[in-house]
Amino acid sequence: MSLQESGEMYLETIYVLHQDQEIVRSIDLANAMGFSKPSVSRAVHNLEDARYLTIEANGNLKLTDKGLVSAKSIYEKHVFFSNYFIAIGVDEETAIEDACALEHIISEETFAKVKAHLSTCVDLDGYDYYKAYINKGRCTEKG
Repeated sequence: MSLQESGEMYLETIYVLHQDQEIVRSIDLANAMGFSKPSVSRAVHNLEDARYLTIEANGNLKLTDKGLVSAKSIYEKHVFFSNYFIAIGVDEETAIEDACALEHIISEETFAKVKAHLSTCVDLDGYDYYKAYINKGRCTEKG
């Protein structure tokens, strides 16, 4: 199964939520993303069927190795581009929205090349705006 943007957003959000809390349930995901519980339930079960995550007995959504690799990759792209756009003067909200769109369409090869090039040009340390936005439900699939 190739992930679509919505699946990537779910994985990324689970990953980010797990940074701040040990147990992440579907309700936490629904609240963070601003989606209905039935929509989240369906998506979570699709991701479980595709082996991106498991649902533990206590309801905890745990990323599998496959899911963790995908989530980290998506998150890395988002943080990198958000930080870069902010560093060059793009306002925070626009930077995060643009990074959110770009993270789903840029290939791994292109990202690696851009990251290698830009990392030599701009100091991106100290910028990490994503967590605040994910908690506000601002970085979610459009529509």
